[in-house]
Amino acid sequence: MLWLVLGGLTLLLFLGALRTFERASVTTIKSFLLWVVALGGLTLALLLILSGRGGVALGALTLFGPLIWNRWRTSHPAAARPGGAEPPPPPARSFGPMTREEAYEVLGLRPGATEEEIRDAHRRLMRAAHPDSGGSDWLAARINQARDVLLRPGRGGARS
Repeated sequence: MLWLVLGGLTLLLFLGALRTFERASVTTIKSFLLWVVALGGLTLALLLILSGRGGVALGALTLFGPLIWNRWRTSHPAAARPGGAEPPPPPARSFGPMTREEAYEVLGLRPGATEEEIRDAHRRLMRAAHPDSGGSDWLAARINQARDVLLRPGRGGARS
């Protein structure tokens, strides 16, 4: 009978947690999961140390510590900058369409560059500036816009 009561209480507790989860904001859920993972890791480390397997805990920390640290730094970019400074704002956008002179300047080319030079400069710059590589959306958009201004027909590009 005791197991039946404990099972019913566990079920009620689980349903209450689901209802709370349903109404919670994303930031609350992320914070809760972070605490669960942190407390679980600390509990596991404590159990390993108390059971005489501290060497295993130290080995796991040596293996996973750098991975956790890098993940934390990428998810908290302000902590990676000295003094937690805010990133500088992107340069002010010029209004209107980009001129050919601006496009050459963005790509670091001299006026009259060939189509191949334009494509090479675009590829080289996008390797570093692409948002998937940690670059900024704004800079990647400017590089793409510069390439388009110089290569697209009808815009006075290299092919026209």
